[in-house]
Amino acid sequence: MLSSIRNRLIIMAILVVASIVSLVPRDVTIRVRGESGRMRDTTVKRVPIKQGLDLQGGIHLALEIDQTGGPVADPSGALDRALTVVRSRVDEFGVAEPLIQRVGADRIVVELAGITEPGRAKQIVERSAFLEWRITDTENLFRDALPTIDAALVRAGVRVTAGGRAATPTALEQLLGGDTAETADTTVADTAYSPDQPGPLSTMLYTGSVPGEFLVPEEDFLLVDSLVHMPEAQRVMPRGRELIWASEPISQGARSYRPLYSVNTRSVLTGEELSDARATIDPTSNQAIVLFELTRSGGRKFRNETRQHVGDYMAIMLDGRVFRQPPVIRSEIGRNGQIELGNASLQDAQDLALVLRAGALPAPLVIVEERAVGPSLGRDSIRQGQRAGIAALILVIGVMLLYYRIAGGLAVMALAFYVLFTLGGLASFGATLTLPGMAGFILSLGMAVDANVLIFERIREEIQLGKTPRVAVDQGFEHAMPAIIDSNVTTVITAAFLFQFGTGPVRGFAVTLIVGILASLITAVFVTKTFFLIWLQRRGTAQELQI
Repeated sequence: MLSSIRNRLIIMAILVVASIVSLVPRDVTIRVRGESGRMRDTTVKRVPIKQGLDLQGGIHLALEIDQTGGPVADPSGALDRALTVVRSRVDEFGVAEPLIQRVGADRIVVELAGITEPGRAKQIVERSAFLEWRITDTENLFRDALPTIDAALVRAGVRVTAGGRAATPTALEQLLGGDTAETADTTVADTAYSPDQPGPLSTMLYTGSVPGEFLVPEEDFLLVDSLVHMPEAQRVMPRGRELIWASEPISQGARSYRPLYSVNTRSVLTGEELSDARATIDPTSNQAIVLFELTRSGGRKFRNETRQHVGDYMAIMLDGRVFRQPPVIRSEIGRNGQIELGNASLQDAQDLALVLRAGALPAPLVIVEERAVGPSLGRDSIRQGQRAGIAALILVIGVMLLYYRIAGGLAVMALAFYVLFTLGGLASFGATLTLPGMAGFILSLGMAVDANVLIFERIREEIQLGKTPRVAVDQGFEHAMPAIIDSNVTTVITAAFLFQFGTGPVRGFAVTLIVGILASLITAVFVTKTFFLIWLQRRGTAQELQI
């Protein structure tokens, strides 16, 4: 018996030490990408048990593929690829323990706990980040086609009002759509484009300072956008050219203008050939820039294309918008280049570099559900969970001591080990504790006591049959084991299904419940019996066991 007790105590000591070690905060070294774009080692404080979204605050986003601009050929495959891109972006964004998973057939759920900049995080997650380079309309084909386009618009019913603005038919007014835009930097031309007979479109276009650039007063932005997208105008547009708006308006004097660029429909290169991007400050201009590096094949293609267009202007397009005024190609460009951001901050440059490194989304995503949890609400949840746990623990201890006396005291001692083992298990698995997870912890506490109740009742039955305390304890544990195993296994199976098919909070509940059940089995079956054996050894087997 002494040998058995000693071996049991050694095993218990090992479990206790392992649980304590897993719960001790410590510094760990991880590899991250630095500002230079190179990987470096950094030391961070490892938190044993992290708090979930509902405990420390954060945002919950549900995203779906946006098919308003046209159907996506393979929505399921596009969603899988988008999941990989979003996960890469969030990992580089630096959110601790994010939850990113596909839910159902058409949705991605992103939960970012402890986030302090939800707006920035949302922009990074849903930004398409499709990058491409195109040559501007150096031959001025769009400018030469303006009279023809104006004539087509007039035949469609568009006319010029006395104030010099185009007036559209009623049907078209109902179709005017908003077109969002977002960075540009250029200079406004001082003369309006004016053929002999200005038409509806020509009256609102000003020639820019680079080939293919036109400036539109901001108040005419939506109107011009609707005119150039009319079927009548699209039919007479010059072949091989496309009109692309700048990402943001610019200011000149007291007026605001929106640049419109005529660019080649064929791309010189796309972001698929991008291998790296990093943000930095240009030492000559003291402005934020993004340095990019292309793949070997992309570098060869870029060098060949730019060699043929030296002296031309090349537009950098991001998500279907021209990013700042197109620069002139002064010489051939190889694998390395830069994107100038003007007055943008270094953080904006870092965000742009982040999404470019992660790659473009295969299809645009739209946020269909958004929930924000404030840190104050999380603190209230923690306090309420602690109160509920303490109240449950006090009630359990009271019932066990009053009803089972000495045996109940041994079970209460085992509960301390249960709490330690459960928390140590959660920490070793890197689990994130959520509010439902706290509920699972309290529930598993009750299940640990339930196993003890089954064992004690079996021991009581054996004592009533006249068996000695040692025999009653051994057979009580042995006969109660099948019922304990059956009840706990079925609960574990249920929790496993919840983990597999549930979302964040439900998965947190399932993880905590499974770990708690395993810990309760160890404490109820192993630790409690060890305490019984120690008690019997000290009091003697002849001492009557009172249960």
